[in-house]
Amino acid sequence: MGDKGGRGLRKWVNLLLLVPCIAALWVPLYNSDEPRFFGIPFFYAWQLLWIWLGAGFTWIVYVVAWRGTDK
Repeated sequence: MGDKGGRGLRKWVNLLLLVPCIAALWVPLYNSDEPRFFGIPFFYAWQLLWIWLGAGFTWIVYVVAWRGTDK
């Protein structure tokens, strides 16, 4: 019975993987040249930001799944 709570958590944490996909596909949100960050247009800065955030979300999902298999 204790494992059922862990599987539920893993299922919800997997939804984190959708966040970078939605953020990248919702183009009207970031389709602009201004503001600029260190000279980089916002359009490109947004995409670069989500590369790092996507890697972080993937790491979180991996850690939660890995800890769930130890039990």
